[in-house]
Amino acid sequence: MAEKGIVLTEEQKRRRRARNIAVACALAGLVVLFYLLTVFKLGGNVANRPI
Repeated sequence: MAEKGIVLTEEQKRRRRARNIAVACALAGLVVLFYLLTVFKLGGNVANRPI
C-alpha cells in the first residue's frame, strides 16, 4: 500500500503559492536594488575604463 504523504488543501496550496510569489518579488527587488547601488557607486563611466 503506497502512502501519499502530506496532502494539502486547496487553501494551503493557494497560500503557499502566494508566499512563494512574495518571496520571489522580494528577491527580485533586492537584485535590482544591489544592481542600482553598484551602478551609482561605480559611476556611469565604468564601461569606458581601459582594459
